[in-house]
Amino acid sequence: MRTVSSSNSSRLGEVDMLKESVNHVENVETNSFQNKEVGDELATEKVDKQILDYIQEDAIEIDEETNRRIRRLVNKRILPCMIGTYFLQALDKGTLSFSSIMGIREDAGLVGQQYSWLTTCTYIAVLVFELPTNVIIQKVPVVKYLTANIILWGIVLGCHALGKNFPILVAVRTLLGLFECCCQPCFILMSSMWYKREEQAFIVALWYMMNGGQQIVGGLLSYCFTLIEGAALKNWEILFLTYGCITVVWGIFLFFYTPDSPMSAKCFSEEDKRLMVERVRSNQTGLQNKKFKKEHLIEALKDPQAYCYFFIQFLTSLPTSGLGAFANIIIASFGFTVLQTQLLSMVLGAYLIFLLLSSAYFSKRFNQNIFFMIMYVVPSIVGTVVLMTLTYAEYDPDSYQHKLRTGVLLFCYYLTLSFWGVANLGLSLLSRNIAGQSKKAVCTTMNFVGWAVGNIVGPQVFRANEDPRYLTAFGTHLGCYAALILLLLFLRLWLMRENRRKEKLIESGVATADVHLKHAFDDLTDRENVNFRYAY
Repeated sequence: MRTVSSSNSSRLGEVDMLKESVNHVENVETNSFQNKEVGDELATEKVDKQILDYIQEDAIEIDEETNRRIRRLVNKRILPCMIGTYFLQALDKGTLSFSSIMGIREDAGLVGQQYSWLTTCTYIAVLVFELPTNVIIQKVPVVKYLTANIILWGIVLGCHALGKNFPILVAVRTLLGLFECCCQPCFILMSSMWYKREEQAFIVALWYMMNGGQQIVGGLLSYCFTLIEGAALKNWEILFLTYGCITVVWGIFLFFYTPDSPMSAKCFSEEDKRLMVERVRSNQTGLQNKKFKKEHLIEALKDPQAYCYFFIQFLTSLPTSGLGAFANIIIASFGFTVLQTQLLSMVLGAYLIFLLLSSAYFSKRFNQNIFFMIMYVVPSIVGTVVLMTLTYAEYDPDSYQHKLRTGVLLFCYYLTLSFWGVANLGLSLLSRNIAGQSKKAVCTTMNFVGWAVGNIVGPQVFRANEDPRYLTAFGTHLGCYAALILLLLFLRLWLMRENRRKEKLIESGVATADVHLKHAFDDLTDRENVNFRYAY
């Protein structure tokens, strides 16, 4: 390991000041840069035993052709799991919105805010079980745990067909949230385990865009289910049973097809497994460590970055959950028929896919994440303002003015969802910027607690007595967008400051540069590791 020392002895006073600046950030005795003598050899006692069998002391340089070959092998086994599972999860959640105009509200006798509570109770379950599920994910084979939950939520989804009243629907929706809450945390871990940092934004976009995919496929399938006549079961009951069966079959398939980690994958050769581990070495976010570290928990709770990711999820999930649950109700209020509303949801899905792919492309193309996150919030503000101010009820339904205004309102409703590009990049920043397995588990928990709280509150701001304009809801959304922009500006400045601080520590000789990445798998946190650089 090469040590970069100060070139001028007159800077010793500055060095002492820099040493003091470390203390308020780093309190862990195993800090990799508090002692310049530490780090000349591989710290085997800090590395997970499975990983030790597949790494050498120094990093191995992998040529581009081999890198592409290994990435294709990984994509073949990992991408179907993440994309297919998230598609089914999004489709499962979307069934409530589609069933809302297929008669479930009338058949179950839902009144007042009861329909909103069917979405809220799902995320209350997520909120309660998010911390336990993240601790479990760190300690057990991640894919085996994921597939068990997929099978269970498929069974629960099929049981929605028994929802003849509000209490039954609350029970099955709550269980659905309990089993589904592991999905995104598992994917965050898998993305950092199998993919390089520069690949992760696009990987996250690929599975996250299945929210749009379910709008397209879900809208088409719901249209088909709507056409069923004379069946013994209601249309919405057939919908839930069909999706539940498909989900169970998918979970069983993944149990045998997808490996838990590069080290335990029986579908790859030993040499390829070593290359897969080495490929992600430069991430410096670790790969796996089954021991939960208290010091990582303390650091996470003191890290402003962790709270930023919490509020990014909260401020994006609050509008998302309401707009998602009430999507078909809002579109139908513009005067469209049930079948037209189902088909228009497909257009919305295509728009969401465009948002997620374009945000991932621009962030990688220009190496700017937070800047584009802010840019994607602006159209949401414009669309929301138009929805709150433009009216059409005073015009004759057959008049040109009525049709024009409802068309503009539909377009602006689509426009309000532009902030989806923020959620996508926010998840990828969490995956790339948090290192240390225990800290990642805590920060992921905080992230999805914010997501759950936002989803709990979101449907509740849509007041039944304000149907169809929902001014309280859209006013709340405007507040979220304004707060989100301020939060993103702070996060960008904070990460830039942290990168500059670490560079000064190395330049001054206070810390040692890990040129050969000997400590990339030491399970150091992003703040313990002076060689770690934040993406922003």
